[in-house]
Parts: sequence; C-alpha cells; structure tokens
Amino acid sequence: MTQSGAEPERININNLANCAQWAKKLNVTDEQLREAILAVGDKATDVEMHLKGARSTTNADRMRDPGDA
Repeated sequence: MTQSGAEPERININNLANCAQWAKKLNVTDEQLREAILAVGDKATDVEMHLKGARSTTNADRMRDPGDA
C-alpha cells in the first residue's frame, strides 16, 4: 500500500503577505524570492533549494573541503 503524499506547499507570488512570510522564512528579500519563483516555479521546496544553491557552495564542494584542508 502506498502513502498518498501531501500536496507540496506553494508560494503565491500574487499574495504579498504570503510572499513576505516565505521571504522571512527563507531569509531572502521579496525580490530574491520572486526571482527564484520565476526561475523554478512556485513549489516551496524547489524555491528553497534554488535559493540555497545561489547562496552556498555545491554539495561536491562541501564534500571536498574537509579533505583539502
């Protein structure tokens, strides 16, 4: 028996209060949030991953760092 997954959270780009809430939660500006939504769509997990990728190193870089030191 398979579990029915919950509907993914969506960020409503047309709802200023919703955007402000997500921008605060993701620690980005409203403009950064809007750009991310336009780039990857309104699914919150996709937006979050896009924003994290834009602000940090890649997984490969993080894995390499400890060995390089």
